[in-house]
Amino acid sequence: MLNKFRALAHHPRSKLVLAYAAGAITALSFAPYSIWPLYLIALAFALHQSASLAPKQAFKYWLSFGFGCFSVGISWVHVSMDVYGGMPLIASIALMALLALYLALYPALAGCLMQRLAPKTSLLRNLLVFPALWTLTEWARGWVLTGFPWLWAGYSQTEGPLKPIASMFGTLGLSFIVAMLAGAIALLAFKRWQSLAIAVPVLAALTFIAPLTSQVTPNGETIKVALVQGNIPQSMKWDPDALWPTMLKYMDLSRPEFSADLIIWPEAAIPAPEYMVKDFLYNANKVANLNDTAIVTGIISNHGDAFYNSLIVLGNYSHKQQSEADYLGDGSNEFKKHHLLPIGEFVPFESLLRPLAPFFNLPMSSFNRGDFTQPNLNAVGHQISPAICYEIAFPEQLRANMNDNTDLLLTVSNDAWFGTSNGPLQHMEIAQMRSVELGRPLVRATNNGVTAVVDEEGNITQQLPQFEAGVLVADIALMKGHTLFTTIGQWPVLILSFLIALAAAIRKKVL
Repeated sequence: MLNKFRALAHHPRSKLVLAYAAGAITALSFAPYSIWPLYLIALAFALHQSASLAPKQAFKYWLSFGFGCFSVGISWVHVSMDVYGGMPLIASIALMALLALYLALYPALAGCLMQRLAPKTSLLRNLLVFPALWTLTEWARGWVLTGFPWLWAGYSQTEGPLKPIASMFGTLGLSFIVAMLAGAIALLAFKRWQSLAIAVPVLAALTFIAPLTSQVTPNGETIKVALVQGNIPQSMKWDPDALWPTMLKYMDLSRPEFSADLIIWPEAAIPAPEYMVKDFLYNANKVANLNDTAIVTGIISNHGDAFYNSLIVLGNYSHKQQSEADYLGDGSNEFKKHHLLPIGEFVPFESLLRPLAPFFNLPMSSFNRGDFTQPNLNAVGHQISPAICYEIAFPEQLRANMNDNTDLLLTVSNDAWFGTSNGPLQHMEIAQMRSVELGRPLVRATNNGVTAVVDEEGNITQQLPQFEAGVLVADIALMKGHTLFTTIGQWPVLILSFLIALAAAIRKKVL
């Protein structure tokens, strides 16, 4: 019976099915499940099972593994297309599957190159070549065609023991380490346990050392922040008749919390161009000033014919107490979203795609792009480094926008597009990693969750329930100083990975 099972497992088609299953299991390593060991086990299984494959076979095998990862891990993508994009369910699932298949090309490329450069199970293949190629292809997935850096292997450690290492080498550095650990586990099948026996204590020591490499310490100040979650139904979000009720709801929720230093409304909390709501903005500006506070809100800003998904500050910029408010509506102290979401905020080949379905003609899907680096927002004398929605997933952008005076990381979002799926929870864990990397507390304000406060070590300290209107008030201890990642970024890991791959290629050619 056991021999028959082994024979079945080695059948080419059975291998592809098992590869898909292993990939699908990795979804349980991310939020909301966070069973991080499963990623290591699944990756180690795939490494072992693909060891004897030719490069073309390995491409198919790892394509199946990747398709399992993404067809399950980002299955929530279809919700926005089905519920809000006007597509039939079968069409939305098909488009989601196409996206998953595209994303699966990256692990497929890593697997194919691995079998070309190091075709036999060895320390070189499992502990160097595979981690290097896995890291390089994850990095490429984060910028090719604007990038989709979701479900990086490193994010499986958001609730795992290796998380502190992200303050040194970033999430991609964790991806390298996770892949290397998986390679060491795969060697156990050949009774080669020494590498794992060495790796575990070394990584334990590195986890202990990581906080010691950080210069981040409390600066002695605290800031009281009120995060407002409006819970506006997505079906009403862009309804012109709902504009004033929406704005008044945010003001009504905020009014009891005007004692806070900073009040934050989520992405596009004011769902209209700035010029259409000037009266409301000037009134909110005066109210914030009179109450010695500032309101940071998402809005559609416009400059000439250009429209941006933006954050503006109402009330007091430089000090908590000022004789006059600072907002003028002239584009100063404003953050414009740089990394736009394809289809949602801009439509590639729009003349071809927009006529096909309502999904390609969503409200506000023609935004202009802000600069990659922009000044921090200034609110009641504090410097705030923001990221709007999707761009929180791009660590180098956050790093480039942080400076010596940055007090707080801020991200705002509207994840109502994705209903009750896992998408918003995965989005939240990505934001947590930015705090670890950059050594700053982070606040996240959303329309319907997850609205939360994260400390400088990436731990959620407070959060609101999803799908309820409410206000989260928190006193946040501010930090100063830099992590190692803030200084060096992810480039050392990428350079190391490239040099390993290059050395393996030269070795293969010479031999």
